[in-house]
Amino acid sequence: MTTTVIVMTTSASLPTDPEDAIRTGGTRDGGTVTDRLVEANERYAAEFTDPGMDARPVLGVAVVACMDARLDLHDALGLELGDCHTIRNAGGVVTDDVIRSLTISQRALGTRSVVLIHHTGCGLESLTEEFRQDLENEVGQRPTWAVESFRDVDQDVRQSMQRVRTSPFLLHTDDVRGFVFDVKTGLLREIDPA
Repeated sequence: MTTTVIVMTTSASLPTDPEDAIRTGGTRDGGTVTDRLVEANERYAAEFTDPGMDARPVLGVAVVACMDARLDLHDALGLELGDCHTIRNAGGVVTDDVIRSLTISQRALGTRSVVLIHHTGCGLESLTEEFRQDLENEVGQRPTWAVESFRDVDQDVRQSMQRVRTSPFLLHTDDVRGFVFDVKTGLLREIDPA
């Protein structure tokens, strides 16, 4: 078994009052978080120069990862704009929609490698499929999607690798690797698919 360790960093900081952060969003005029993001985009656009690249990732890789805000994938993996496709969802789980995105990434945009990144302390470890039942009780409609909760992050990475490797829609399944990001140390730990 080969072990690969990659150092990752996180810029996450917990807000002292999340509700206040939503209301004020850090803007001078008391706007929302979205207002703050729009203001940031206006500053960004003022300095923006078209990089002159197309949608094909330079490195030919698609990264599937959890949506957790503590994972700064580009910085942590040393990626630049245009290097990869990044597909994120709760848990970094390989769902039908992730297979859809990977299929388009490979067949239309030339990627060949797939990197899967889960992490320690994932919120899906504390949920169960009862979450769907609770939603149905609250809103009167059962979600059509599965929660995809798990207890063993390593095993869930293995399952995700297997889903990618066995998909009939993907052209390239020979370079599929899975990792667990440690949110305390910033390191990636490679998972043996066996």
